[in-house]
Amino acid sequence: MTRRARKKPLFEPGLIPAPGGLLDWRSSQHFDRFESRPCALCDKPTRLRSHYGEPAHKACAESWIAANPTEARLGRFASDIQCKRRRDDDHA
Repeated sequence: MTRRARKKPLFEPGLIPAPGGLLDWRSSQHFDRFESRPCALCDKPTRLRSHYGEPAHKACAESWIAANPTEARLGRFASDIQCKRRRDDDHA
């Protein structure tokens, strides 16, 4: 039995939210401005892409994580890496 290799992410994924949590897909790299493709989960057209380039609505991905918590830990859908804010950046 052969095992399919996981495709390398197009850009670095961050944390996987807990079931019922929200994904943070603020990066413009999630948006394909040229082409709508069918969502991998609901088959409706979307311009959003996961870190692996898989077309998926953010809401569909969040529902999938809630419905498949064990598989979700493998990282199919993840949030973006968050920059740590400096506490000493007082601009006043």
